[in-house]
Amino acid sequence: MTLYTIGFTKTTAEQFFRILRDAGVKAVLDTRLHRDGQLSGFAKVPDLPYFLRQLARSEYKALPELAPAAPLLKAYRDKELSWDQYAHAYRDLLERRRPECEIDSALLDRGCLLCSEHSAEHCHRRIAAEYLRDAFAERAWIEIVHL
Repeated sequence: MTLYTIGFTKTTAEQFFRILRDAGVKAVLDTRLHRDGQLSGFAKVPDLPYFLRQLARSEYKALPELAPAAPLLKAYRDKELSWDQYAHAYRDLLERRRPECEIDSALLDRGCLLCSEHSAEHCHRRIAAEYLRDAFAERAWIEIVHL
């Protein structure tokens, strides 16, 4: 099973949807806290589900259980937390929420976790993908690919 991740910043709509289509992504799984922000451009809900169907042949599903908590995200953006502190706190949040109890593992097969950050290195979507890989380890082998 392959679980992809992608960010939409520093890319054009054409590049973004082509990457998803070429990778064969079945569903984009939105992990953002704010899915309708004006800075999201082509990745703003409610437009994104339409664009995904038409341009990438993919479905859309919001997974709010993978979004960071608002106070945690604010503390990181305000530089009150380092990346390492934020990453640790977000992983703890996932362990408390137990999203694997709500998410069907079939959704992850050729699914793609979406966030805004260009690189997965310092993005919660990488931590979420690793968490899900570990949580589903007994039921499925998950390879993570960052697009």
